Amino acid sequence: MNDILQSVICSNRCWTSKGKVATYIPELSKGNPDALGIYVITCNGEEYSFGDFETKFTIQSISKVVTLMCVLHDYGKEKVFQKVSVEPTSDAFNSIINLEAKNFHKPLNPMINAGAIATVSMLNGNTPKEKFCRVLKFMRELAGNANIDLNENVYLSEKITGHRNRALAHFMKSTNIMDGNVEDILDVYFKLCSIEITCKDIAKIGAVLANNGVLPWNKKRLIAKETAKIVKAIMTTCGMYDASGEFSVSVGIPAKSGVGGGILAVVPNRMGIGVIGPSLDQKGNSIAGIKVLEELNKKLNLSIF
Repeated sequence: MNDILQSVICSNRCWTSKGKVATYIPELSKGNPDALGIYVITCNGEEYSFGDFETKFTIQSISKVVTLMCVLHDYGKEKVFQKVSVEPTSDAFNSIINLEAKNFHKPLNPMINAGAIATVSMLNGNTPKEKFCRVLKFMRELAGNANIDLNENVYLSEKITGHRNRALAHFMKSTNIMDGNVEDILDVYFKLCSIEITCKDIAKIGAVLANNGVLPWNKKRLIAKETAKIVKAIMTTCGMYDASGEFSVSVGIPAKSGVGGGILAVVPNRMGIGVIGPSLDQKGNSIAGIKVLEELNKKLNLSIF
């Protein structure tokens, strides 16, 4: 496995020069566009890695996976999906037109910004701090890493520049999709996107999903099997933004990307995969990261289809 990971990283490094780091959040522009790394954790607890896998980056939209797990665990699918649908989108992750013109003001899915903001509004907690800590604590347990924490600089950068997310949130407030104070909800959302992690952390989260909600390293169940199944299904159809269909064809596994350059991928009953490659394509996905997963699929026959 280590030889395979070395091969796929080395053969796809050239793709890092084909994209660009995110700049609409100023702090993300400091990311290293040449970084490329991978971490794999099997359902048996075996770990493999290669490349720049120790690179720290902010989780960004990958946090949406953890938030969704939290609200499904706390409320069940019936209540959650009254507020957010589960349909794929052909528009960008921060699209406004989706809310007004499609699906009767209900966010299309929890993996785009509007859907994630709506799910954040549902989190247990009486204050923004309690809501944030609810997800952070759960993320630390999923990843087996008590040191995961907020990147304050990225958080402030996101908060200052988050005007489109404010527009989405206020629209949902006007259509009664969201309860609570808009700025408080957005503050939690910005903080969740600004949690700093590594490939290993997201690979562990992926391994828990691959193992149907059970931690592979100590056999503790964190979420119900049905919750893991729902999350993997939504990741498959919606996790790579408006490139999810193309990714399903070329790789064929549940995955979630973030504009920090990370990709969390799940091979059910086999492994969790974490990839970092901050150089992004036009849709906000790691361009070299996708190429790595495409080649890994060919070598290991990962596709669920």
